[in-house]
Amino acid sequence: MMTLSADLRRRLERTVMQARDVAETGARAALEALAVAEAQPYEHMDGAQRALRLRLRAHARQLGDRLGAAAGARSIDHVVYECAFEHWHGMLFARFLAENHLLIEPELGIAVTLAECAELAQEEQDADQWTLAARFAQRMLPQVFRPEHPACAVRLAREHRLALERLVESLPAEVFAADDSLGWVYQFWQSGRKADVNRSEVKIGADELAAVTQLFTEPYMVSFLLDNSLGAWWAARRLTDLNEAALTDAGTESELRRAVALPGVPLDYLRFVRRDEGEGTGPARWRPAAGAFDRWPEQLGDLKVLDPCCGSGHFLVAALAMLVPMRMESEGLTERAAVDAVLRDNLHGLELDPRCVELAAFALALAAWRWPGAGGYRPLPTLNVACSGLAPNAAKEEWSALAEQATGDAVLSEQLRGSLDALHDLFRQAPLLGSLIDPRTLKRELFQGDYESVQALFAAAAASERATFEQTERAVAAQGIARAAELLAGRYHLVITNVPYLVRRKQDEKLRAFCESRYPSAKSDLATVFLERALSLCDDGGTATLVMPQNWLFLSSYRKLRTRLLKTETWHLLARLGPGAFETISGEVVKAILLTIGRHRLARHDLYGLDVAASPTANQKAKQLSTAEIAGYQQQEYLRNPQIVISSGRPPASGMLLADVADFGKGSTTGDAPRFLSCFWEFPEVASHHVLWLNSPSEHAWSGRTQICKVPLNHDDLSVQRGCWIRGQGVFGRAGVAVNKMQRLEPFLYAGEVFDDNVCPIAPKDAGLIPAVWSYVQSAHYHDDVRSVDQALKVTAGTLTAVPFDPDHWTEVAAEQYPNGLPLPYT
Repeated sequence: MMTLSADLRRRLERTVMQARDVAETGARAALEALAVAEAQPYEHMDGAQRALRLRLRAHARQLGDRLGAAAGARSIDHVVYECAFEHWHGMLFARFLAENHLLIEPELGIAVTLAECAELAQEEQDADQWTLAARFAQRMLPQVFRPEHPACAVRLAREHRLALERLVESLPAEVFAADDSLGWVYQFWQSGRKADVNRSEVKIGADELAAVTQLFTEPYMVSFLLDNSLGAWWAARRLTDLNEAALTDAGTESELRRAVALPGVPLDYLRFVRRDEGEGTGPARWRPAAGAFDRWPEQLGDLKVLDPCCGSGHFLVAALAMLVPMRMESEGLTERAAVDAVLRDNLHGLELDPRCVELAAFALALAAWRWPGAGGYRPLPTLNVACSGLAPNAAKEEWSALAEQATGDAVLSEQLRGSLDALHDLFRQAPLLGSLIDPRTLKRELFQGDYESVQALFAAAAASERATFEQTERAVAAQGIARAAELLAGRYHLVITNVPYLVRRKQDEKLRAFCESRYPSAKSDLATVFLERALSLCDDGGTATLVMPQNWLFLSSYRKLRTRLLKTETWHLLARLGPGAFETISGEVVKAILLTIGRHRLARHDLYGLDVAASPTANQKAKQLSTAEIAGYQQQEYLRNPQIVISSGRPPASGMLLADVADFGKGSTTGDAPRFLSCFWEFPEVASHHVLWLNSPSEHAWSGRTQICKVPLNHDDLSVQRGCWIRGQGVFGRAGVAVNKMQRLEPFLYAGEVFDDNVCPIAPKDAGLIPAVWSYVQSAHYHDDVRSVDQALKVTAGTLTAVPFDPDHWTEVAAEQYPNGLPLPYT
């Protein structure tokens, strides 16, 4: 796989971000010139402009733009965004095709260069080089670009067109040859919007969700998950063809990878373990660590793969690259037949943002046309990629009227009306819920008849010459929604994705309410909600393999979720990546795991895990994933500790946890420390209204006690201060031990003060256990126990709930270490 260098990636980022600004400025100006937002057209507009204006207003309504305050006026934010996207990406896709010798002139059916497009454009008065190239690309990609799309009919002003042309021409040819460029394109397109939303601190709803949760998956993550699911299934069957000596005598995993690999499918990340099958069965044999996936179909033609959050199609394109050689080998297909078969039979994708769907479809088409020996450009099978974020955006009566528009048959019309009503109910919040929509919640079958016949009816309604612009837009939307509903109602053997990350406190009210009602044990983060949704999309015996954050493996708020999944599902493989796993995210924002979990429960099963969190960079983590020590433990062992903590190594002890004998506190922040906090020596005396403020130690166990809060905690100035959080009241006034949240984990004694957010107090329910807790947190055991939960060694109250603690043992240790007891910190 050829990927962009860091320099090229930065250059692409700058270019795409500039292009979005130019394209949106140009699109808004062009739409305002067409009076799309106005109640009436301008007097000087001719008939063609007025017709385009009506089409654009109908399209804006379907996108979700609402009527304005003035009668007849309309918001155009959504249609501006779509118009900008279509113009820039039409040019960008044309350059991708041209650089790969795939830009086809439709009448001659031959590939043309951009220079030849410039010559051809001279013959057409209404087209320049890039307009014509984009037009050719659009004709090649009917699943990407809708024919007669009203946004594509908008003509940007010359200065905006020229600016976009200069930007697309400025990109080096290497950008268009790299396999990961399209994935970065969408992330960079959303970068500015994501930054704006994060700065605004608004709750995340439908308009913000796509930008905020978009995160391009690193290629090594994609390869690891596919190698240890699809690759493991393949390897298990190849290994059966090897003699017993090969399975028992192979010295390394590398030998086994070479034995099962195919040309173009090296399976570099496929992990194996040597397991003794039982007493008297002979020497230990090698097998894939993730298992053999015996409940998957035996024939690859029957295997169904879904990415429910497919973004720009990274997982789908990578799966294509694996499945084509596999089907060529197992079925004797040619390159071209195998590519078409995989697109037709195996790959399915859903995405919230319709622009992402275009990118994913284009990425799949480009990969298919570039496949060596497959014959270059040709019409492809219908791609199984759909937008799960389309909403009807019409009153139910208007929406249901499509039934009469689509057919004149009274019986058929009534059947279709019922389906349309169901679609309206299911998808009215689609831009917010996307792939969380589950058609199986209906008490009846969604469509009377097969999907193709329903699609044909909607297509006929969209093409009807009698239809108004509004009716046409609704019919086009109905086609897309029906397609998404079919995929969402399906069952898949492999569901693979990078889930969206969005904690509950950042979600808007509608999203929070939905997650709470449908996924109560996973509701704290959209990531864990999608874990449950991914499993529900699996067929019986199917598998979900995901990139996820790690905190749900140990936080107490997810205990019920962990318990249920350990009891009902099969955990195949867990790789803990820790901080720094994503190249484009600095610091420790996302501590990721790679999880493979099956939708069935084996009576006896080993969960295998590996840990590369200590490797500081994404590149080093990628190298370690194929060589790091891998260990397996009985899945049921993780149910024996009270907090049901899951790690990538040995399960936590089955005895007591620190949470059983102590309470913890989450710290406070004033939101403006220079204003509210001062050192105690700045005052002649500590007054009664002053609040002692505990900070993390800097030198020794008694430091960190220099500040006071100048006002009471209930002071009006604090109550209105943005960013002020007063927390930890449950341990105020209680003695205990506090630990620094930073990586050095310095412990110090706690005397019940208000404490900063970088401190975590441990207040034993029995004050007599304070010496025991003190001895424990000073020991190397504490360091190791914390690391087993969070490899970054960042202590939180959630981390501490998961560490083991033997009060009898540590009381004995404390008695030996401190025979005269611990000194009080101060009075």
